[in-house]
Amino acid sequence: MEKLSKELEQEKEGLEDDLSFEELGLDPRLVRALIKKGILKPTPIQHVAIPLILEGKDVVARAKTGSGKTFAYLLPLLQKLFTGSSTDKKSGPSAVFLVPTRELSQQVNNEVSSLIESCRVQLKVSQLTSSMSHSDLRTALAGPPDIIVATPACIPRCLSAGVLQPASINESLEILVLDEADLLLSYGYEDDIKAFAAQIPRSCQCLLMSATSSDDVEKLKKLILHNPFILTLPEVGDIKDDLIPKNVQQFWISCDARDKLLHILSLLKLDLVQKKVLIFTNTIDMAFRLKLFLEKFGIKSAVLNAELPQNSRLHILEEFNAGLFDYLIATDDGQTKEKEANEEGNVDKKKSRKRAKQKIDSEFGVVRGIDFKNVYTVINFELPPSAAGYVHRIGRTGRAYNTGASISLVSSDEMENFGEIQSFLRADGDTDIIVPFPLLTKNAVESLRYRAEDVSKSVTKIAIRESRALDLRNEILNSEKLKAHFESNPRDLDLLKHDKILSKKPPAPHLRDVPDYLVDPVTQEASKVIKLARAAMGNIQSGRRRGFKRKSRNDKDPLKTFLAEAPKKSRRSGGEKRRQK
Repeated sequence: MEKLSKELEQEKEGLEDDLSFEELGLDPRLVRALIKKGILKPTPIQHVAIPLILEGKDVVARAKTGSGKTFAYLLPLLQKLFTGSSTDKKSGPSAVFLVPTRELSQQVNNEVSSLIESCRVQLKVSQLTSSMSHSDLRTALAGPPDIIVATPACIPRCLSAGVLQPASINESLEILVLDEADLLLSYGYEDDIKAFAAQIPRSCQCLLMSATSSDDVEKLKKLILHNPFILTLPEVGDIKDDLIPKNVQQFWISCDARDKLLHILSLLKLDLVQKKVLIFTNTIDMAFRLKLFLEKFGIKSAVLNAELPQNSRLHILEEFNAGLFDYLIATDDGQTKEKEANEEGNVDKKKSRKRAKQKIDSEFGVVRGIDFKNVYTVINFELPPSAAGYVHRIGRTGRAYNTGASISLVSSDEMENFGEIQSFLRADGDTDIIVPFPLLTKNAVESLRYRAEDVSKSVTKIAIRESRALDLRNEILNSEKLKAHFESNPRDLDLLKHDKILSKKPPAPHLRDVPDYLVDPVTQEASKVIKLARAAMGNIQSGRRRGFKRKSRNDKDPLKTFLAEAPKKSRRSGGEKRRQK
């Protein structure tokens, strides 16, 4: 099969013409919807992909995270559905978007629904998850919907349950999108995609969107696509330079593994990093160890991991994006899945254990695809096992050409891995891209050592296990028992905090603040610079957090809203009776 290749670099002359969305041929309704979102000009990947997709071409697009790949396929595909025949009664969906994780599925579903609502077009979108019952799937597919957003495991399940008929897919399916294609096979969806590929009609337009090129992408390309256009987005001619944006500063700190808690405390407590901060760990236990340690010093954070119910995970992301808390600790989904696989392989050795572990959600993913809003700093508390993992983590900051920074804490046993990451990112003949962090001095770290080591001793394995179980119970309560109330009272959802203190004892008052005599002059000046930069950026989110706290003090329990008016009515009625007398 002949492959047509087109490099975005070759389109630079066209990009200089600064074509608008209208000049790319987009429907005026979609252009107005984009203006409402504050999107005025197409990104380079959108500039080239949109015309090709409107022409009905199969496309493989590789571009960095935050480059606008989602809108690059959503806009032209929605336009094709807008202009399609609305009178023809179809027995199946016109478009299917397959993504590797539930979080990304929810994000894509929200974007599609928002565009359709803004354009005031009668199109139905259904999001499917593997946890849905057959009756829920049947309800979601009734109609049928014009667009399905799902993980690959859902489609074969619908086919085997008879909820979706192969004949209806063959008759109706016009567009198939594989988003984050380089992750789909690594998440174990190969059999599901092969089962679905057999039902895809030859005339269906297929798109693959990816942040990197890999053997998995090549395999999917051969399995699904027909003579595709291949689009890549190098910024300065060197693909490696494009992996991490130029607007993201990359730093590292060398420290012992046992001193990592001390160093992250120094970074956060001495105000040496810009907020909001996303912190990555490799395991859930380490995430809770870090949370418990930080809250002893009055630093509140939330933990995002695969154990939590989906509703809670989505709400945590929404609150973090809205600026309701500044620190989010996330487990690397790739590490979680690897750990789970190892545990499943040793099931026989663990049968004697009485306590069953909480089931890990195989469709959880936060490192890729999720659009974190206004994350300025990414901290690798534990280094990822591969260079690709490093690139994907750092891709959570510096999105949409905003500035950002990353700091990696590197222990001696991680130096070999760190060297591989440096080599991967380093251009030929150039110096290291990841440089030592200049603002944290040895004196500043040592001034907090006694406090940090004393507190870290109290964060035991038992405390971690208990706090992890408590957090899970809280989130299940938030997700299930209050679901009906929040559907009818959406504002009360703000009262659910995900950064609650899990320690049995409240933080000691003397640990909340760092005395001036402990901070050396160099660190004091560095902290002032960071605060001035934060003020210059316009810290809008801080006002939202203050308002949120005032509200939460008045209304600590969302269930009290049911009785909020009762006392007032009784006093008013009593007063009316007294007046009548």
